Amino acid sequence: MNKKDTIIYEAHGNLYLNITNRCTADCIFCLKRYSDGVYGYNLRLMKEPTLAEVIKQLSEHELSKYNEVVFTGFGEPLVRLDDVLKITKWLTSRGIHVRLDTSGHAKLLYPDRNVAGEIADSGMKVVSLSLNAQDADTYNHLCDPKYIRAYQKMLEFAKDISKSGMELRFTVVNLPVVDIEKCKEIAAKYRADFKVRGYSGSD
Repeated sequence: MNKKDTIIYEAHGNLYLNITNRCTADCIFCLKRYSDGVYGYNLRLMKEPTLAEVIKQLSEHELSKYNEVVFTGFGEPLVRLDDVLKITKWLTSRGIHVRLDTSGHAKLLYPDRNVAGEIADSGMKVVSLSLNAQDADTYNHLCDPKYIRAYQKMLEFAKDISKSGMELRFTVVNLPVVDIEKCKEIAAKYRADFKVRGYSGSD
């Protein structure tokens, strides 16, 4: 792996995992469009780290000092679902709180798997899902997902997350075309926490 690759970085008292740059959408507000990373870290990967490389780097940190370990970075973590499950199990077996930031396209990526159930079984505590818009048309305009019916399937996945017992959070970016109040209503309907994001950084 290239020494310049950043797969683990720190901010806000958390430890973040950047395990892929692949994504299931091409959001117009994505940080990748105008920056190489956040907080001085370059998140563009020369190649994806192996599972062993991720575990090795995690083992070199004093994990107990962080509030949580978060799958995020410059891509969609669930394109590497099996590795996410293994890393989460490794972390939770050590008493570490783990969060997943995701576009929520799991039901399209893995139509024959109960992804929410598998994630919950791995010990994941929180799933932060990018709601991004109040309706499918706005969502498609903003996010340009690689799958049809992505908005609907994202909401179905959100329902799966809630049923699995994990904490669900919806996030949106504060853009003029986003109806924040309607998005808040959707979050309330799904009994999800709600967070409005700016244009850069992890949270």
